[in-house]
Amino acid sequence: MSAHTQRIRVAVLGAGSFGTALAALASSQADTLLWARDPEVARLLQHQHRNPRYLPDIKLPAALRATASFQQAMDHVCASQAGPGLIILGVPVAGLADACQQVAAALTPGHNPQLSIIWVCKGFQHETGLLPHQIAQAALAERPDVGLGVLSGPSFALEIAQGLPVALTLATHHKTTTSAVLAALHGTNARIYTSTDIIGVEVGGALKNIMAIACGISDGLGLGTNARAALITRGLAEIQRLGLALGGQAETFTGLTGLGDLVLTATGALSRNRQVGLAIGQGQPLKQILASGMTAEGVRCARAALALGLEHNIDLPITAAVCQVLFDGLAPSQAVASLLAREARAEAP
Repeated sequence: MSAHTQRIRVAVLGAGSFGTALAALASSQADTLLWARDPEVARLLQHQHRNPRYLPDIKLPAALRATASFQQAMDHVCASQAGPGLIILGVPVAGLADACQQVAAALTPGHNPQLSIIWVCKGFQHETGLLPHQIAQAALAERPDVGLGVLSGPSFALEIAQGLPVALTLATHHKTTTSAVLAALHGTNARIYTSTDIIGVEVGGALKNIMAIACGISDGLGLGTNARAALITRGLAEIQRLGLALGGQAETFTGLTGLGDLVLTATGALSRNRQVGLAIGQGQPLKQILASGMTAEGVRCARAALALGLEHNIDLPITAAVCQVLFDGLAPSQAVASLLAREARAEAP
């Protein structure tokens, strides 16, 4: 069998909800191995086809295999004769640099020449404000032959794992990466659109989480659907302002990874960012919410987004209000009042 007709191999690193869901999706058309850091999680995935911590009610495909050996996962896709290989990094932004460094260290001079790496995390690096592609490029700088890309768009892991339809966008500059992702994921339940606007896709994915917290706060305060619609619309304008300043393309923000992901995350019951906002709007302090185990990328990256806005002289009033509520003790009702009290102006992005 030639390299052109070999079945693609996929290694998904990270057995959280989204990593597991994508691994399940890929396993229907690719030789897929899911790496879990915890050996017990790997055992349950391999032998019982379940992930009781993250997707407790889902019976995963029998074709999906799992391992707790990082080296085994790398060997699965990196062997020089393996054919097309795809690594999906199912880790949060905070763990992306370490994951990329681990992968880089595992690549030998004779590794698979048809290898691609994509990530699915959304946000900014807390300490530096870097976007995921900047983190990945720095960590993999000595592996320029590996194709890189980001997969994003409106998607809840549970629905993907349930086999429900989903549309996602892959942003990459590498044709081999596009081919690999389409071969692994584009099929019956998933439609993959392609883009070259990595910055726009990542900014949309990062800021929509902050806007979802704002919408959750509004809903928690009982302010109604008019207020939510206004926050979504003006939130999109905020996303676009910062995205354009950072080098994104305008049309990206009205697509799946902009408007689509924003609407899903701001209104969907499965959205953790919206749930955090709801709890805040209903009077729970952030410390208590986080102590309960509920985490959301919007909380982690809100300060970094606001700092980038200040650096580029971009007005981000909703982001600023969310930061004041999350970190400065401003009452949610006061944050809403301050947004309403802003000077009247013409509507524009």
